Amino acid sequence: MKAGKSIYLFVVPGLILYLIFFIYPTLSALFYSFTNWDGLSAEYDFVGISNYVEIFTADAIFRKSLVNNIEFMMFVVIFQTLFSLVFALFLTKNSKRSVFLRALYFFPTILSSVSVAFIWSYMYDPNLGLINTVMQAINLDSLALNWIGNEDIAIYSISAVQVWFHTGQMLIIFVAGLQGIPKDLYEVAKMEGANKWQTFKKVTWPLVAPAATIVVAYTTIQSFKAFDLIFAMTRGGPNYSTEILATLIYNTAFRSYRFGYASAESVIFMIVIAIITIVQMRVLRSKAT
Repeated sequence: MKAGKSIYLFVVPGLILYLIFFIYPTLSALFYSFTNWDGLSAEYDFVGISNYVEIFTADAIFRKSLVNNIEFMMFVVIFQTLFSLVFALFLTKNSKRSVFLRALYFFPTILSSVSVAFIWSYMYDPNLGLINTVMQAINLDSLALNWIGNEDIAIYSISAVQVWFHTGQMLIIFVAGLQGIPKDLYEVAKMEGANKWQTFKKVTWPLVAPAATIVVAYTTIQSFKAFDLIFAMTRGGPNYSTEILATLIYNTAFRSYRFGYASAESVIFMIVIAIITIVQMRVLRSKAT
């Protein structure tokens, strides 16, 4: 009986925090999404589903932000997962070199988003930035671009920063998954004459797929929440080319003072994340089995 009560003592604090910081804000956003509240006054009117109707029928910026977010997510998920898995395959052994390189790749993760934004804003500077300076030094002036000032490439430039920023974190997850694979399986595969690709396909991938599922799901959610990095580097510009749903919701609520409308955007935002994450996890699990 006492043991049962002690379990509740551990569960209840976490449950209370979950209710306060997730359930309550979610229900509040859902409630205000049916109002025209400006976020400042104590008065508001219920407007039914008009906020949602406007989003889906008349809000071109929302649609552009959603497309930007999907492009950003796809770029980040593909390259961050690929790079972290490839690096992990080479750094699985606990040699001094592997440990050092894992720490080196992990280092950007401990930096703040604002610091990373400042560093890469300087790197991307069209006049004084390191990237364009190197391009010009090796006579590749055609590749000396306005990396975050060009509407056509700005979202991909920031996506590359996101990949650099968090690949080390995903690397650790893959290394943990790879180190849990029994060595006997590799010895059996070698005895049966399997080459490296066959070994990876038949042994490594099925057993590391659960780690890949975690990486993809986490990276997806992370890419939809990349507010701080984008806001610090471009604030959604130029001409909304790097505006994602998180920055759009902020601008709608705290710059346009349409808190009710921003709440409707955030509800749709949450649903989009949930749908994409569930689909990805089901696809990865089906391929793993």
